[in-house]
Amino acid sequence: MTVEILPATAERFDAATHAFAHGDGPSCQCQWWMVRPSEFDRLRKPERERMLRDELATDPAPALLAYTDDDAAGWVRVGPRPPQTRIFRTRAFSGLLAEPADDADMWAITCFAVRREHRGEGLMSRLLDAAIAHARDHGARVIEGYPVDTAAGRHSDAELYHGTMSVFEAAGFAVVGRPREDRAVVALELRA
Repeated sequence: MTVEILPATAERFDAATHAFAHGDGPSCQCQWWMVRPSEFDRLRKPERERMLRDELATDPAPALLAYTDDDAAGWVRVGPRPPQTRIFRTRAFSGLLAEPADDADMWAITCFAVRREHRGEGLMSRLLDAAIAHARDHGARVIEGYPVDTAAGRHSDAELYHGTMSVFEAAGFAVVGRPREDRAVVALELRA
């Protein structure tokens, strides 16, 4: 199996929507973290789709795509934390965030999607490694994640869009805090 990870850009919009075609991805269009909860509830799929198209036209890319043998098999959202406003409105996380909300050098990984037929192939780990490199290459000082700890209980596939604790730990992330036994805020220092 050949795996290639590329930036999610405007010309790869169809590949992006193919990569997150299961679960909540098609309706969410990876906009959950980008708007206030009340605004998200008002937005319909075409509006969320337009927002994603607009985002994919920006530099740096707000996400990465994993291709396996030319099939868009996975997605990871990674970018500066300030525009991902829901992080600060999520009570479970907000009290654990050590860095200021407006710090553009603080990046966040908030969403993974791996197509069903490609699960179990290690794509989440590969996407996380690529996300770290993407953040570092674009000046991030710290990168943060909000994974699910599958060792602390069973979770549906849909809940794993946050990423899993074991994958983040294997990449060198340290626990900043735990809002619940099965959830964590983790961070990786990229530069002093």
